[in-house]
Amino acid sequence: MEINTNGLTPAELRDGVAQGGKFVFFKHTISIILITFRQTSDIYYIEPGGSTFTHSWTSILINLFLGWWGIPWGPIYTIGALYNNFSGGEDVTEVVMSQINNNDSSYGTGTTYNIPGQGNGTSQPTYNIPNTGTTNGNNTYNIPRN
Repeated sequence: MEINTNGLTPAELRDGVAQGGKFVFFKHTISIILITFRQTSDIYYIEPGGSTFTHSWTSILINLFLGWWGIPWGPIYTIGALYNNFSGGEDVTEVVMSQINNNDSSYGTGTTYNIPGQGNGTSQPTYNIPNTGTTNGNNTYNIPRN
């Protein structure tokens, strides 16, 4: 299964997803008398406010013309696939972004984490800990005490 990102960089994809973009795939069913095959399309990035129909119409047509003919599962799977495709596809944004973030060496660098500190008044101090990309082996940051 291929992921179509429209040539965007990981940073651009993160920004797009934060604004409402998503990654989806579409289902289609092909049936031949007693045999029914369920398949999925590639994964597509849908821009914020974009329509999924430009990517789903081929799966919809495959379902309408080739999905019904398997007994008994053809009609059952075809109805489910059509419902999925007309509903905008299967949203896999979290899984795809997790993979993109894990494989992007620049992700998380140059940022700081704000960790609330202990205060003794109405305001709590915050410790700004720079992310240097190094950890102590347990994927935690060592925070020195004053």
